[in-house]
Amino acid sequence: MGKKHRFKVGKFQVDPDKKLNLAKISTTAGKEFEDRDHGKESLAEDIAALQEAQDRLYADDRYALLVILQGMDASGKDGIIRHVMSGVNPLGCNAYAFKAPNSVEQSHHFLWRPMQFLPQKGAISLFNRSYYEEVLVVRVHPEFLVPQRLPQLTALKPKLLAKLWENRFEEINDMEKSLVDHGTQVLKFYLHVSRDEQKKRLLARLEEPEKNWKFNAGDLEERKLWPLYKEAYEDMLIKTSTKSAPWHIIPADDKWYARAAVADILSAKLESLDIKYPEISAEQRAQYAELAKQLSLQTDD
Repeated sequence: MGKKHRFKVGKFQVDPDKKLNLAKISTTAGKEFEDRDHGKESLAEDIAALQEAQDRLYADDRYALLVILQGMDASGKDGIIRHVMSGVNPLGCNAYAFKAPNSVEQSHHFLWRPMQFLPQKGAISLFNRSYYEEVLVVRVHPEFLVPQRLPQLTALKPKLLAKLWENRFEEINDMEKSLVDHGTQVLKFYLHVSRDEQKKRLLARLEEPEKNWKFNAGDLEERKLWPLYKEAYEDMLIKTSTKSAPWHIIPADDKWYARAAVADILSAKLESLDIKYPEISAEQRAQYAELAKQLSLQTDD
């Protein structure tokens, strides 16, 4: 592939050994590009690189890729999927949007639902929101735990809830490590949008007719809980950023920059894997050469 990567992955990765304050992390474009057009050129290059890498991933049939996108409402998750993955073969790539769980899903372990959508060998799955909602939105709204009927949660008391979140962090880390050990690479992105930029995007959904369908009145109520979500995200990012599956905080106020960064990290990750087209023996090559010769001599009536 040989694409020149403009981003240093370490710049975005969450270090679990350091304190995290999202308010001190920039939400605007970095200086990797001269301007927006330069960023779009890089995105186009990475889309082509991803297309080629996906083909080899499928042919190699030993690895899979799970991409997790989290972020506040209007942070650009849909746009990442639509633009970054625009060049890949739909037959080998699936995207799933995780909305509020139904009664059947609530009656199972919280990791049961995503297990059904994990990628098979050679494929890519993208999660727009994910099982992380169970330590984010459910943490901000602990009353959502009531239908889950957890025996260890006899009441929604702070100490019991704190223990539950720690247990879930541990379960998630163990699950993701198991996935990586068995060939499924896990790339996790938190799209870091500012409160002001979110306000602009929500207003656009209200004021622009072609965007009205995107608006959800509940988004305004959730926006009021921004400080609680910030706290939940900071704790989650620190507790679940591991060597096997680190979190990447992507500045998301400038959509073009966020898309270019995610695409670059994805293509770099696939390049780092030992994925290649299956090799054939000398005997097979000779056989194919003979078959090609026979086919070329055939005349179509």
